Amino acid sequence: MKGDRFSEDKIIGILHEGETGVPVRDLCRKHNCSEQSYYRWKAKFGGMTVSEAKRLRELERENGELKKMVAEQALDIRMLKDVNSKKW
Repeated sequence: MKGDRFSEDKIIGILHEGETGVPVRDLCRKHNCSEQSYYRWKAKFGGMTVSEAKRLRELERENGELKKMVAEQALDIRMLKDVNSKKW
């Protein structure tokens, strides 16, 4: 699967162009993207500015790191409980 072909800047530019009244089919043909991609972008980035989209990407990255940390801590806790529950 091809991914990240369009940057947030380009996506938001395409969405703003679509808001001016250009038909979606013509817009997608011009920018060489599918209508499905356009509507998916509209659901995710609709009404955002470029700086807000960059902030969203940064928050998603940070959220992923935090989830990874919580998972590691949960494994550590489980391991310590298993070791502590054994009778010596």
